[in-house]
Amino acid sequence: MSKVVLVTGASSGIGRSISLFLTNKGFKVYGTCRDPKKYSINEYELLKCDINSSDEIKEAVDHILSNESTIDVLINNAGIGITGPIEETSDEEIKSAFQTNLFGPIEMIKKCIPTMRKNKSGLIINITSILGYFGIPYRGIYCSSKSSLEIIGEVLSMELKKFNINVVNVAPGDFKTDIASRRIDVKLDNSSFYKEDYKKSINSANKHVNEAGSPDEVAILIYKIINSKSPKIHYLVGRFIQKFSIILKNILPDRLYEKILLKYSKN
Repeated sequence: MSKVVLVTGASSGIGRSISLFLTNKGFKVYGTCRDPKKYSINEYELLKCDINSSDEIKEAVDHILSNESTIDVLINNAGIGITGPIEETSDEEIKSAFQTNLFGPIEMIKKCIPTMRKNKSGLIINITSILGYFGIPYRGIYCSSKSSLEIIGEVLSMELKKFNINVVNVAPGDFKTDIASRRIDVKLDNSSFYKEDYKKSINSANKHVNEAGSPDEVAILIYKIINSKSPKIHYLVGRFIQKFSIILKNILPDRLYEKILLKYSKN
């Protein structure tokens, strides 16, 4: 029998690429998004589920279990971008980003653990970010939310091991998606001390996404992980320079590495 896969944030971008790829490989895929009526997707079932809603998370999981009696693989992909100087980012914006990027995925995991434990088998894949490994100016809230999800994945890998449930973190770099259109961009007034540098940072972020490769690269990696008998805890996927930046952080003096990041964030 084909494995049952739940992919959050499956209406576009990386989530849609993963869902289509796995469906074409014979998996039974259920995707989620906030408003399925906005999308014309026939290849897999798209369920209404706002990752910020406990009720909708429960309804989505219960719907799949009533149809399939199992969820073999959970892919926590739903997330939101956020940019802005930390000083001028509101508490509401910070909480919203952490709710979507951290607390929602944790709740989805908690809802899926019981059926995996019952089956004595399961795989949880968290889509984090290369930016979860280091901070970039004006993306500190995003970086820290993804870094937190990385740690949650590491801990769950240990806590769930005795139930034969594997937990994996996949950290993508930049890929060509519509993330910019859904991103929280903090609005600054003309008197802001950060205005010019922030503008350069936003332009740089958009440029990197527009020039990036296809998210199908992430989908191919996910497929390999699902078929792996002993998956690793951490995977990086993206351009060489982005993956290499993590190595540089471990070998360069702090201030030199900081100087490189400051230059990168404006180019």
